[in-house]
Amino acid sequence: MPHPKHPAPTTAAPPASSRDYLQAIPQYLYPQHLLSALMWRAARIRSPRIKDRLIRWFIRAYRVDMREAANPDPTAYASFNHFFTRALHPDARVSPKIAAPSAGAVLSPADGHISQFGPIDQGRILQAKGREYSTAELLQGNATDSAPFLGGQFMTIYLSPRDYHRVHMPVAGRLGEMRYVPGRLFSVNASTTRVIPRLFARNERVVFLFDTEIGPMALVMVGAIFVGSIDTVWAGTITPARRRAIHAWQYGDEQQTEFTFERGQEIGRFNMGSTVILLLPPDSVTWAPPLHPGMPIKMGTVMGESLKFEV
Repeated sequence: MPHPKHPAPTTAAPPASSRDYLQAIPQYLYPQHLLSALMWRAARIRSPRIKDRLIRWFIRAYRVDMREAANPDPTAYASFNHFFTRALHPDARVSPKIAAPSAGAVLSPADGHISQFGPIDQGRILQAKGREYSTAELLQGNATDSAPFLGGQFMTIYLSPRDYHRVHMPVAGRLGEMRYVPGRLFSVNASTTRVIPRLFARNERVVFLFDTEIGPMALVMVGAIFVGSIDTVWAGTITPARRRAIHAWQYGDEQQTEFTFERGQEIGRFNMGSTVILLLPPDSVTWAPPLHPGMPIKMGTVMGESLKFEV
C-alpha cells in the first residue's frame, strides 16, 4: 500500500526583522541563569498576599482559561509555580482512547503552537526560515542516538505562558535513557527563533529516549529564560549539575527500574514554559493534513498517523 505523502510544512512566517535582532541582543548580555534562579525562588513564595496577587495578574495578563484547570480557584494554589504547573480538569481534554480512533494515532504531547514540523533532512532540523540545527547536537549523545532519526520526522511545539505546561506521551513506549544537557537560557519565542542560530541545540534541555510501538522516539524538553527546572514523574526535579556537565540516566537494565508509559500519560512538566521537540524515525508517521506552523494545538490532539499500523 503506498504511503500518503507527508504534507510539506508551510514556512510563511515573517522573515527576521531588525526589531527581532534588537530584541535578541540583550539576551546575550543577561545573566540568564541568575535571573532564572531568582525566578525559581519567587515562583515558590507561599505568602498569600504575594502569590495570590501575582497569580491573578498573570491570569488577566495572559488570558488564562481557568475553566480548564482541575482547581479553578486562583487562591487555592500554594505558590505561583503550583499554579503554573496546574493539572487539567478531567473533562478539559478528550480521553486519548476516544481522541485516537486508531491504534496508530500519534497525539500532541503538549498544549502550544506548532513552531515547525516536517522531515529531518540529512540529519538537520528546521528551526525557522533560513535556520537549522542538527539532531546530533540537539541530543548530545553518540552517533547511535541520532542515527535512527536520519530521514525521519520532527515536530516542534512552543508553549506560551498561558498554556498547560505538562507533557504527555504521544505514543506508548518504554523509557531507555534520560539526559540532562547544560546550556544557555535564551527565550524561545518566535522572534528569537528567527535570529539566534541553533537556538534549541544551545539552550539547556532534558532529552528522553524511548523505545515505542512505532520505533525509537526522542522527546526533548528545552529550557528558556526563567525556566527554573524541569520535572519528571519518575525522578522529580531535574536540577542543573553544579559542574554544568552532561549527565545521563539509563533505565530498563538489570540495575535500573523500567518505566513504561501509555499513550497520553503524563511524563513531565515545565516549571515556567518553553518548547517540546519530538523526533521520530523514517516511515513512522504521516502528519495530519491540517497541521501548519503557527497553528495552536492541544495536548491529546491527533497530529499524525503511524505508518507502522497500516494494513
